[in-house]
Amino acid sequence: MRKLTLAIAVIAPMLGQAASAEDTIKIGYIDPLSGGGASVGEGGLKTFQYLADEMNAKGGILGKKIEIVGLDNKTNPQESLVQAQKAIDSGVRFITQGNGSSVAAALSDFVTKNNTRNPGKEVLYFNYAAVDPSLTNDKCSYWHFRWDAGSDIKMEALTNYMKGTPSIKKVYLINQDYSFGQSVRTDARKMLGAKRPDVQIVGDELHPLLKVTDFSPYIAKIKASGADSVVTGNWGQDIALLLKAAADAGLKVNWYTYYAGGAGGPTAIKQTGLDHQVFQITEGFANSGNQSAMDFEKAFRAKVGLSLWYPRAVNEMRMFKAAAEKANSIDPVKVAAALEDLKFEVLDGGQGVMRKDDHQFFQPIYISSFGKLAANEPFDEENTGWGWHLVSKVDTAQAMVSTTCKMTRP
Repeated sequence: MRKLTLAIAVIAPMLGQAASAEDTIKIGYIDPLSGGGASVGEGGLKTFQYLADEMNAKGGILGKKIEIVGLDNKTNPQESLVQAQKAIDSGVRFITQGNGSSVAAALSDFVTKNNTRNPGKEVLYFNYAAVDPSLTNDKCSYWHFRWDAGSDIKMEALTNYMKGTPSIKKVYLINQDYSFGQSVRTDARKMLGAKRPDVQIVGDELHPLLKVTDFSPYIAKIKASGADSVVTGNWGQDIALLLKAAADAGLKVNWYTYYAGGAGGPTAIKQTGLDHQVFQITEGFANSGNQSAMDFEKAFRAKVGLSLWYPRAVNEMRMFKAAAEKANSIDPVKVAAALEDLKFEVLDGGQGVMRKDDHQFFQPIYISSFGKLAANEPFDEENTGWGWHLVSKVDTAQAMVSTTCKMTRP
């Protein structure tokens, strides 16, 4: 009897832990939590943790709690694979990542090979911000889903806006030297050439990713070129430090950006004094005018202490829940099938769709400018007193582009 009692005492906690694990959906968040990309990585982690808490308070997904597992990849593709394997070994079946398309390409390939080798133990990769077009074209994978607009989609919208701005005469391109930055420069040259052949490209610079601490030499080149506008896909410290150097040098040009709203960007813009001369293209922003999104923004800021940089993360998590409920399962294979062609009301309003052909999510996208706030714009950024203002909106149907993806399906 004594031996039986001891056995029960040992086994009972183990059974409790097993039950607890089965009642939890772990999502591995693989992004930079140290190094040059740490500020955006930490912000992303806090965003996903907030979303998990919000969903758990409403019963989670199919009654299961969500746990976000933060894994530091230092913006390094090889380290990302180490962290992905670590996540899988600990029972993670869903991973999410966004900062760095080189990382995204490595993860997509890793997950695809893992799923081929381990049938019945498949993993899904949710991409919330890595926007190299190849990820949903020649390098597409059934196991990869992207919620951010590809850089080609963004550049299409941005150059359509620039096409109608006759004051743009001379453009300088400056981007990070890796797959995403290279795609931004290529698309900018191609699309501006087609839509505004009169515009002169007066500079085209690539610089190391998250390595430059002083952008003043680059700013000097931009100033000397006579450019009236700069196009950049820079993110993280590379956009904040670039804009800071522009402020220090008194460079007065218009900026057309993908990620000027990230950590440190708004403060640097305010220092430039360029009131509504810095533009950003996003899938949503704080002063969009959609009441539900603005209510979410208010609650998010109150708890997290940050602006919502990633409305797409909200869409990702909510669509994950919708797909699991549609499939009545959290099996990655069934969730993937349910996500295909799933239509969804996005955070900032309007319907988006996860295209089955390439697993690219299409949604309304916005061009906004940063500067003094209007009376109906309640949210500033980084306590600058300035905020984002709607300039142009592109509806879902007009945001779609073709794909060359030839997807291999399980």
